[in-house]
Amino acid sequence: MRVVDASQLRRLLEQLKDGSITVDEAFEGVKHAPYANLGFAQVDHHRALRQGLAEVILGEPKTAEQIAGIAGELVRASQNVLVTRLDATKAAAVQSLLPELRYVAQARVGTIEVSPIPPRPGCVLVITGGTGDIPVAEEAVETLRMSGVAAQRLYDVGVAGIHRVLALRESIEKADAAIVVAGMEGALASVVGGLASCPVIAVPTSVGYGAQLAGFTPLFSMLSSCASGVVVVNIDNGFGAAMAVHRLLLTSARAKKG
Repeated sequence: MRVVDASQLRRLLEQLKDGSITVDEAFEGVKHAPYANLGFAQVDHHRALRQGLAEVILGEPKTAEQIAGIAGELVRASQNVLVTRLDATKAAAVQSLLPELRYVAQARVGTIEVSPIPPRPGCVLVITGGTGDIPVAEEAVETLRMSGVAAQRLYDVGVAGIHRVLALRESIEKADAAIVVAGMEGALASVVGGLASCPVIAVPTSVGYGAQLAGFTPLFSMLSSCASGVVVVNIDNGFGAAMAVHRLLLTSARAKKG
């Protein structure tokens, strides 16, 4: 067993303590830590120990062979694989090398689930202003799923028909975290931020006409939100929003344990 997450390390230490394995066997379990040098990449096997989720592969700037190499190393270490920004053509090339890759085209995400993902408590909403924002929202949903969080989708509830989001007020008030994905002027983040008591992570998208400036207009709008406590990630960064929620839930769980 190669130690790559907290549960595996704890199990290894308990086995060493009770004498069911030797010091040499324990050493064998950790000798590949904390990273593996592939020449073109150094795969961080201790990311899950530090942050609760294995290293994630950004697919867009990498070749299919590089993605498959990194993913293969993670699989060999019994870690789950998450690849973001993966287009369909490159995904097919990766699948020819790693047939077990599951591809979600709308989210542009590829995954390989080597180990079971324990479900985590928490009510997390992923909310979009329009249908055009769904691909970014789905990236967030897939990232949350790989961290054990089941997200509730509330799509196409933007402020152009504000009654739609107001009808969801009860769900928003009960949420532990909300990811708000919106393009155009990005006003939905302020509306949700004014209704929610939970952390609100706003994601500006590049959906909109000319003066929307490929996402800069909603980015500036969300950064200038009059709803106190709304935090903002980069344009089209559903992954980053989901990771922020993942970390919030981790610290919340630790606080509850005392």
